[in-house]
Amino acid sequence: MFRLASKRLVLIFAGLIGISALGAAWYLFQGETAPASAGKHGGPWAGPVPVQTVKAQKGELQLRLRAIGTVTPLAAVTLKSRVDGELLRRSFKDGQFVHKGELLMEIDPAPYRVKLDQAEGQQQQNLAQLRNAETELARYRKLFEQDSIARQQVEAQEALVNQLKGTLKSDKAQVDEARLQLGWTRVEAPISGRVGLSRVDPGNLVSSGDAEGLLSITQVKPIAVIFTIPEQELALVREEMAAGRRLTVEAHDREDRRLLAAGFLLTHDNQIDTATGTVRLKAEFANEDEALFPNQFVNTRLLVRTLKDVVTVPADAVQHGNKGTYVYVVQDGKASIRQVRLGASDGSRVVVEEGLQGGEPVVLEGLDRLREGKEVILLEDGDKPATQPAAKPASQGRPGRGG
Repeated sequence: MFRLASKRLVLIFAGLIGISALGAAWYLFQGETAPASAGKHGGPWAGPVPVQTVKAQKGELQLRLRAIGTVTPLAAVTLKSRVDGELLRRSFKDGQFVHKGELLMEIDPAPYRVKLDQAEGQQQQNLAQLRNAETELARYRKLFEQDSIARQQVEAQEALVNQLKGTLKSDKAQVDEARLQLGWTRVEAPISGRVGLSRVDPGNLVSSGDAEGLLSITQVKPIAVIFTIPEQELALVREEMAAGRRLTVEAHDREDRRLLAAGFLLTHDNQIDTATGTVRLKAEFANEDEALFPNQFVNTRLLVRTLKDVVTVPADAVQHGNKGTYVYVVQDGKASIRQVRLGASDGSRVVVEEGLQGGEPVVLEGLDRLREGKEVILLEDGDKPATQPAAKPASQGRPGRGG
């Protein structure tokens, strides 16, 4: 009896396993064939494709070279004392705008006035000796003509006069030097610009050997921007400059959203940087409102040339394939591939030299699902083409699960 019961249990267990295997096979078969059957009904992508189009524009295109640049003063000066002494006064405030020739600081001039007086006194003394020697020389020459004195006395007196003349010239140089040093006690602005934070306060002793200097001045009106362009663009820039055209440059903020200033291109560097393959350019801006600040980071746009009567499309509408570049054009509610030959570009729009006419509708969004002859649905401005939905989980196409 025990053996018979064991055999029955084994048979029942084997039967259950077989039934489970058949159910799993049917389940998997249904799951795999569900997508195929769905395809027979067209699937989610069988219908027309929603797209947005833009018309190819015919007009002018401004070729602009975009680059990043650094605001650089046209002149920057670090003022240093040329004499030693006590700083008596300061006639400016930190950050103040000063003009060329304006008095900024004064160093104690008393010691240098004394030196000037000494030099002038020595000059007057030697001048008196020279005049006396010249008078004696005139008397000696007259006596020599009367044959009253020897020629040797006349020649000796002439040598004395020449010696005193040399001494007087040296005295004049010493006077000029003393007067020059006295003038250096007045520290004046060599350029117009904005001063930085002062480094020395009145009452301190300053020295001509101080490496740090007294203060700095940067010219901010006008001001320059240094930026780089690829070497392959240099030929076009030089061609325009050689023709005498004044190329305009715009400076935008760090986010490239706001126009800070507009200026013009001054020149380019005399060599290409072999490490980066770029060349430096220098532009000048009036900067009357001081929107540009020294060492500020800016985005520059150099207007090189304006193309007239050309057909342009957004650069994002251009596709690239094995046969070259092409765009999708909508005709009679269907997408059609149009091979095009491209020209110059300003970064956002590109010139179409062949293959497209102005006013033709070109697909801009919804390109990923298009093919030749595909029906399309035109969306209004502001609408977005639907993106491809994610694949459904396998459990959604399999009956008999959950509940």
